[in-house]
Amino acid sequence: QASMTAAVKQINKSGGPICAECVGYLLEEIRNPETVEELRKDLEDANIFVCSLIFVQELAEKLVELVAPQRDRLDACLCFPSMPEVMKLNKLGTFDLTKLTGGPLGSFAEQIKEARNKTLQAGKPAASGGAFQDSLLKLVRTLPKVLKFLPGDQAKDARTFILSLQHWLGGTPENVEAMLLRVAGQYVPAVTPGAIDLDRIMEPVVLPDSGIWHPLAPAIYDTYEEYMEWYKGHLNFVGVPQDAPMIGVILQKSHISTKDDGHYVSLIQELESRGARVLCGYTGGLDFSLPLREYFVNRVGGTEVDAMVNLTGFSLVGGPASQDAKKAKEALMKINRPYMVSVPLVFQSFTEWQQSQLGLHPVQVALQVSLPEIDGAIEPLIYAGRDGASGRTIPMQDRISTVATRALNWARLRQKPNAEKKVAICLFQFPPDKGNVGTAAYLDVFGSIFSVLGRLKEEGYTVEGIPEDIEGLQKSILEDPLEQYSMADLNVEYRMSVDEYEQLCPYAEDLRENWGPPPGTLNTDGRDLLVYGKRFGNIFLGVQPTFGYEGDPMRLLFAKSASPHHGFAAFYTYLEFVFGADALLHFGTHGSLEFMPGKQVGMSGSCYPDRLISVLPNLYYYAANNPSEATIAKRRSYASTISYLTPPAENAGLYKGLNELSELVKSYQGLRENEQRGASIVASIVATARQCNLDKDIEDLPQEDEDMKAVPIDERDLIVGKVYRRLMEIESRALPMGLHRVGVPPTAEESVATLVNIAQLDRPEMGVKGLPNIIAASVGLNAEQVYRNADKGVLEDVTRLQEITEACRAAVRTLVAESTNSQGRVEEPNFVVQDMMSFLYGGSPWKKAIDAAGFPNVNEDDLKPLFVYLQSCLKLIVCNNELPGLLSALRGEYIEPGPGGDPIRNPDVLPTGKNMHALDPQSIPTKAAVDTAYVVVERLLERLGKDGEFPESIAFTLWGTDNIKTYGESLAQVLALIGCRPVPDSLGRVNKVELIPLEQLGRPRIDVVCNCSGVFRDLFINQMNLLDRAIKLAAEADEPVEQNFVRKHTLDQAAEFNISVRQAATRVFSNAAGSYSANVALAVENGTNVDEEALQKQFVTRKGFALSSDNPGELTESSELFKSALSKVDLTFQNLDSSEISLTDVSHYFDNDPTKVVQNLRKDGKKPSAFIADTTTANAQV
Repeated sequence: QASMTAAVKQINKSGGPICAECVGYLLEEIRNPETVEELRKDLEDANIFVCSLIFVQELAEKLVELVAPQRDRLDACLCFPSMPEVMKLNKLGTFDLTKLTGGPLGSFAEQIKEARNKTLQAGKPAASGGAFQDSLLKLVRTLPKVLKFLPGDQAKDARTFILSLQHWLGGTPENVEAMLLRVAGQYVPAVTPGAIDLDRIMEPVVLPDSGIWHPLAPAIYDTYEEYMEWYKGHLNFVGVPQDAPMIGVILQKSHISTKDDGHYVSLIQELESRGARVLCGYTGGLDFSLPLREYFVNRVGGTEVDAMVNLTGFSLVGGPASQDAKKAKEALMKINRPYMVSVPLVFQSFTEWQQSQLGLHPVQVALQVSLPEIDGAIEPLIYAGRDGASGRTIPMQDRISTVATRALNWARLRQKPNAEKKVAICLFQFPPDKGNVGTAAYLDVFGSIFSVLGRLKEEGYTVEGIPEDIEGLQKSILEDPLEQYSMADLNVEYRMSVDEYEQLCPYAEDLRENWGPPPGTLNTDGRDLLVYGKRFGNIFLGVQPTFGYEGDPMRLLFAKSASPHHGFAAFYTYLEFVFGADALLHFGTHGSLEFMPGKQVGMSGSCYPDRLISVLPNLYYYAANNPSEATIAKRRSYASTISYLTPPAENAGLYKGLNELSELVKSYQGLRENEQRGASIVASIVATARQCNLDKDIEDLPQEDEDMKAVPIDERDLIVGKVYRRLMEIESRALPMGLHRVGVPPTAEESVATLVNIAQLDRPEMGVKGLPNIIAASVGLNAEQVYRNADKGVLEDVTRLQEITEACRAAVRTLVAESTNSQGRVEEPNFVVQDMMSFLYGGSPWKKAIDAAGFPNVNEDDLKPLFVYLQSCLKLIVCNNELPGLLSALRGEYIEPGPGGDPIRNPDVLPTGKNMHALDPQSIPTKAAVDTAYVVVERLLERLGKDGEFPESIAFTLWGTDNIKTYGESLAQVLALIGCRPVPDSLGRVNKVELIPLEQLGRPRIDVVCNCSGVFRDLFINQMNLLDRAIKLAAEADEPVEQNFVRKHTLDQAAEFNISVRQAATRVFSNAAGSYSANVALAVENGTNVDEEALQKQFVTRKGFALSSDNPGELTESSELFKSALSKVDLTFQNLDSSEISLTDVSHYFDNDPTKVVQNLRKDGKKPSAFIADTTTANAQV
């Protein structure tokens, strides 16, 4: 923007043959209808149209709609790196980019689409793709080879395009001026031919494609050694030691070439002023791994940096259009240093960002936070913004300071001896009670800490006075030998006076509004603020204070949370300024810090998570199955997560009455045709089933006094089949066994149930068939049909399904036995020997196990790829990388990234000990997720539509972790109910939706009210936009209201509130930005005296913030629309996605369930049915 403005001014000032007028727009501005009309009018009398970096699909389509009608009239269209449909607008005489041999549309879009489609079909997000700008740069470099094959005019026009691109990439005002003159002189008829001397126009002046840059250096350097020859003298000049930590900084060439480098210069100065050395590498393309490979290493391949900061905000390889995470990870693993990616504001001004509750614009979150996280990036700090008037990038000095200090603190972990490092370990306590200190999801916290302390001592850390056993460690924290306090009998490590607190804590004054003057009433003895915990040499084991409002019902009613209390602030103040921690380790899932008030993503210095964590490197042990909340910790508290395994699973089995019921079913199978005995056993089965409360789960279960002798044998079979199916469900439910201890992986035997579940699923992308399908096919059956019939209670299929299940278990147990030694340790399998033994002895051990279970015709060729895969999974399950991952992070090394989620659906989650990430939000829902969603929706509607009636409206709860684990199954379910399908854009990203025609849908469109969790909102706000677009599409469709319930209800609401149909089609709700949970469960758990009406008000108030795709950057308070939409709901629905957590294990399912609220809001007072989809196995249940 700045270069274009300067170029136009220079043209007009020079008194030459032309004058120029330039009107510019930011891409996001064309969401505004008024701006669209302004742009349309400007295009009508424009001569030249220029655009670049148009990578947001919906806006690219809108831009094409505006420009395409004017393309033939325009004298020239110059479209630089953008979506393919935008690039097709290019026009320079006879030049057509799409037809140019080797052109980027062929080598870019199709390659990306092909790569993404492969992974989308596999049910996983895309992981590779080319970089468009790199493709164009390659074209520039190979220009002579290309032009010699083109006719004369086309060669001339192609040369002009290439020169224009070079000018554009050069970026300086002089380059842009030359581009405008060159294009105007050749393609604008209003310019007198020959008036502009084309021969005198400067050739493009560009920096080298890549190099080492420093703002004070006299040249661009090609090698580390050349740079250091100059830099050593500079270090002496600025007073930085020659052995100071070296921070590697990755830059974008365009900012250097256009002199728009103030934010780069500011960070370099900040780092050097703090005593760090700086090594800055840049590239003109979008493969930023090049500076790592070429400049961050010396001639012999040794790494020369102690930490890295990527200031481009992009993924390391691929930029905004695509990502090659595999290549990025390989480069980062080789360098093996902490890797921070800091983000400049693009779609917002300073003021817009400061005033935004969401923080960073959703488009930037998707492109410049989510994608870098997959590379292993940490700490997405905003450090610069755009000046609205000049378009130049302006550094944010307080954020620059934070980035510099945090990078330096990571680098110092490399240089400081272990014996001198101070590590703070943070325990949690929720709810606030002595019995809950040291709790975390699935984790034996004190046992794990005991293991960590022992290992730290072995590694040379100063660890003193460790108790002899785990119980002693626990007592050292929980029992204060001197005093007791009302909150808990916790050991007080430090008493902080109010004066010291106010002197050290820079935001203490701001907490008075909510908590009054310090010390307050929490974590205090009335005089001092108390820090609970125990110090063991250079290791401090501290107890994080609670939120503070658990027992206050009025605070629970607030739509937006307030602030941490003084005791909470004092705890983190102690860690930084009194204890002097070099690193902080939050221990287990999860604490309160990351859920404190502030922006969702892109914290400012006034956001409480940013204030509390300050500049401490933050490590966080997090459960591998919870990537959604782990991602919140990464973005809001700058955590580097280290995943830990959930406990091994085991089948629940049967007990007491259920076991007796199972024996009765077996008896019936042997005596079913005996009129007397068979009928008598069925009567006993019915009576026992009712005693076990199975009548709540089985529809049409007969009464105990019904005469079974009068019931035909087929109907008796159906009764027994339904009972047997429920027993199988209960028996095979995978339940976690105990708690996991960090550093103690499960044994091979403990992994059997997990492997059985992994074996259930088809993995077509790997050529692996699920074991139930393989076994069913051996007897001429289809596993899906067996599932369906068993669900209906067909006794023969229920029995067959149980036989298949037992055969699967037997085969997997055999695999485990064959893969382990006498000590129970997994050994590297020798497949050559196994194949030879299979040949000699008539099949593999697992095939023999399946044969013995009654399926002798199983195909060995189908079994082999599955069991090779299962052997590799077994090895990953028992791998111990959790302690090594922590030690690596404390040495200031790169933590290998990996996906979080369900290891059964995605064994890539294993081994644990990784820096956990979610997924590319633009990759979901995947095709596999859509296919599964259709099955779930079909089964739901089958249960409801027996009389030909369909529900008109469903209240749908959307969870963050659920959609990460399933790659968007819940999203796809909502779209399926509405009668919409997701459509990949031209790059394979899921950014579009289209209506399924009613005649193809075969049923009415069902209205859906989406209740999104706060975590879902944080991670998938772009998918919330997608849902909103789908709902608006349905509401505005010209269809009969009896076939379109979305439109029916929207029209009613438009009349009720006197608003437009588009405004009334508001169905996507969540908490206010920075706020989480309805807090209903919290109010109930704490026994607060809140009546049902107050709880309903609390739910609607906290969850009643709506998102609109017409204004995607904000959530607006819309509780009245929320209530109106809920009042029309017929049933509620949510998904159970994990075998580790069931409905009654956590309060979240209850807390976010609107069933009771809907009953109170409905005019007829009818309580809606509450449905749960259980997709934890291959046989999805509703």
